[in-house]
Amino acid sequence: MTTADDTRSRILAAARELFAERGYAATSLADIAAAVGLTKTAVAYHFHPKDRLAAELLDPVTADMLRLLDTRYDSREEFVEALVTFAVRYRSVIRLFMEDLAADDAGAEPGSERHTIRTFRDEIYAKLAGPDPTPEARLKSWALLGALQWGAVKTMDLPEDQVRAALLEAARAY
Repeated sequence: MTTADDTRSRILAAARELFAERGYAATSLADIAAAVGLTKTAVAYHFHPKDRLAAELLDPVTADMLRLLDTRYDSREEFVEALVTFAVRYRSVIRLFMEDLAADDAGAEPGSERHTIRTFRDEIYAKLAGPDPTPEARLKSWALLGALQWGAVKTMDLPEDQVRAALLEAARAY
């Protein structure tokens, strides 16, 4: 691995951790630079604008997200189990994926990362809520998405299997 590749890897690792901890909007390139012992200019050399960092972190997630959404599940419970597994596997970027980039509707022009992420989030919701959901189904579906998001993000210090088991138990209550 070259020094440039090592630097990029260190920047990506720091960005992943800081985005999960603080959120995308609250993390600056200067924060990421400080975490890896570089200048803001050095980080910007590799990843400018900051959206390039998010795109690179999300790139490996996208294929699994498409697979999750394209798979036909025999039941809602089977989909929920697959969703929990996905959320735990990618918990280091799940906050970025489900909240930070999806939240800015004004910046979600068709074809943009934000638009794609918001579309994924909305498709997950649609699979959870089902067609023509009742108000209760809508509420439970959004509550489950919130529980998965925060449960995954706020338990980075716990083993994956423990987080997955607890989130599955909580998800079954919805």
